[in-house]
Amino acid sequence: MKKIIAMVLALTLLAAMFAGCQSSKKDTLKVAISPDFAPMEFVIYNEKGESEFAGFDVMLAEYIAAEMGKELQLMPMDFGACQAAVAAGTVDMSISGFSWTEERAENYNISNYYHAGDNEDEQCLITLASNGDKFATTEGLAGAKIGAQNASLQQSLTEEQLPDNELVLFTDLGTAVLQLKNGDFDVLAVAEGNGEAIIASNPEVAKSGYFFAVDEKYTANVVLLQKGADDLTAEVNKLIAKAEGEGLNEIWYAEAQAIAGINVSFDDEGNEITG
Repeated sequence: MKKIIAMVLALTLLAAMFAGCQSSKKDTLKVAISPDFAPMEFVIYNEKGESEFAGFDVMLAEYIAAEMGKELQLMPMDFGACQAAVAAGTVDMSISGFSWTEERAENYNISNYYHAGDNEDEQCLITLASNGDKFATTEGLAGAKIGAQNASLQQSLTEEQLPDNELVLFTDLGTAVLQLKNGDFDVLAVAEGNGEAIIASNPEVAKSGYFFAVDEKYTANVVLLQKGADDLTAEVNKLIAKAEGEGLNEIWYAEAQAIAGINVSFDDEGNEITG
């Protein structure tokens, strides 16, 4: 009888532990980010010298987790790894400045668009300020080496619109900026908002004057979720719409710009000036 009671107690304990694990898993929202893309997601240091994640996408992830009643677990990794983690199901989603692409739509569940200021409105090239307008045109770019992040929209745009140039791929934007300054390539393809954040921290870098032609479908961002995660995708879409309806996107983007050191002002006609 004692053996039976002991066995029942052991099974009960195992069941409780399993339920606890399931509950813990259910109550945590795992979100992959590539924190090298200011003002969308990047690393800052608090007064204690401890690293923290900041940026628009971080605020969006915090909002989604809070609205779902879950604890947010940010999973930092490189940009390509973010996509692989979603496909493998090791994270619930990735919120990391993703643009819509046909390939992503085929391989992932894609959320509705969310708008983070003007970060994606223009896609451009940045270069050393000492180059002036040397790389402002297609003709001026002849023979130039172009850096672009692997698996990014900027890689696709460069391959499509500047096919004759040598393309140098990298995984981390911070490293890419160092490579640009070291002369490993001549120009770096970036979203304009990201370029402004880079320039704010690196005064020796400037816009080259060249801008890619960008279809409107690329001027906003999407959340990547595992293919078939339809219920979670629907919930994310609902919360994206709610945040935008509450006017949070503008607040988050302005705050992200300020943290990233991008100075924002307006001209006489009310147009935003950044730099």
